[in-house]
Amino acid sequence: MNWLQKLPGFQQTPYGLEWRVLRLMPTVCLAGTLLPALMAFAARFLIVEGSAAELARHIQLFDFVMIGLVIFVWTLVVTVMIGCVIVWLMKGPAYVADGFEVSHSDTPKR
Repeated sequence: MNWLQKLPGFQQTPYGLEWRVLRLMPTVCLAGTLLPALMAFAARFLIVEGSAAELARHIQLFDFVMIGLVIFVWTLVVTVMIGCVIVWLMKGPAYVADGFEVSHSDTPKR
């Protein structure tokens, strides 16, 4: 039995937006990591009001928010990449399904 028999007469759909989005994902991931890191670094110089304990608390809170933003961007990138791969696979060649005879396909068993 040939498991990978292509469907005769099938015309493959050309690749489109999914490849452009997939190629953009490393840039989005890098920007989504570097920008919050730079903002967290800049917060050490921009947050200057309050006592030492308040400053530490505000900076730590801002760091946690930036870490959450980075994790959100990474999750978004992985989700979009999975979607692009699924669309890419669906646009691939079509294969003939297995042709096994089912005894009760037309009439139910009694």
